[in-house]
Amino acid sequence: MSENAQGTMYDEVSEVLDKLRPFLQRDGGDVELVDVEDGIVKLKLVGACGSCPSSTITLKAGIERALVEEVDGVQDVIQVF
Repeated sequence: MSENAQGTMYDEVSEVLDKLRPFLQRDGGDVELVDVEDGIVKLKLVGACGSCPSSTITLKAGIERALVEEVDGVQDVIQVF
C-alpha cells in the first residue's frame, strides 16, 4: 500500500474513532490511535477502558467491527499497551 493510501486510511480510521469516542468516554475510558500499517490498526485503550475486563470485547466486537465496515482495507485491530 502506498504511503499516501496509508495516510488516507489513518485519517479514515481516526474519523470512525471520533464517532465511537463518546461511548467510551461515557464509561470513563477512551481510545488512542497508535498506528495503521498494512491494514492493521493499533489502538491503545486508556482510562477505565485500559483496565476493564470487557476491553477485549469492546475492542473486537465494537471498535473492530465499526472500522472493518467503514474503512476499506482494515483487516485487523490489535491493542497495544
